Amino acid sequence: MNGSRDSVETLLSGLTKISLDRSVEIAVFPPFPFLQQVENKLRYTGIVWGAQDVCAAENGAFTGEVSAAMLIDFGCQFVIIGHSERRHIYGETDKLIARKCQKALEHGLIPILCVGETLDEKRQGRTQEIVERQLASVLEVVDIEAFAKVVLAYEPVWAIGTGLIASNHEAETVHAFLKHKIAEKNATVAKRIQVLYGGSLKAANAAELFAMPNVNGGLVGGASLDTEEFLKIADILMQCKSR
Repeated sequence: MNGSRDSVETLLSGLTKISLDRSVEIAVFPPFPFLQQVENKLRYTGIVWGAQDVCAAENGAFTGEVSAAMLIDFGCQFVIIGHSERRHIYGETDKLIARKCQKALEHGLIPILCVGETLDEKRQGRTQEIVERQLASVLEVVDIEAFAKVVLAYEPVWAIGTGLIASNHEAETVHAFLKHKIAEKNATVAKRIQVLYGGSLKAANAAELFAMPNVNGGLVGGASLDTEEFLKIADILMQCKSR
């Protein structure tokens, strides 16, 4: 929940300067009020966009919510689902997040499904247990073939906005574990699935993380509010994936 009409315009103007590489896709996720502005500015740039959340219902008496059909109306291709702030501040359950994924897929939106553990869960050695539970709840309602259209994002809750970050080994281990759990259901889907890292990602640590074989990209938080920093991260990713 950041930005104003003017600051969003500044960010978008900076983004249009990037030289896109076909090996990397860039998507931006503004707050709902700025979707029209983003669509107008990025429509012909090759950069795509999405929303930060979606309602699990189709339409109706859900005051304050935004439906998948509405997001499609504004050119969204992606939607972030299950971000840790939605889980831990607003109390969204695994079941609700699964329903949101299902609804997004029904409308042709690509869910970016966020999973991750808290600091206490990490200290208890429960990281894999937590992310497996979060993943399994979605796979209960979305068949594995449809899941091929989902993007996963591992965002350790203890690393979001704290300046802390998972080590290269920690991130790689969790990303590989997620792909392994998917491979148990369908090896072909597991090879295609993308897993992004999120959690205090910035230009200073991006190269080491993106060098990991199972880290396919980043879900950039605070650093995305600085155009130059975001462009540096995108450039690092393009360099890593073009090798």
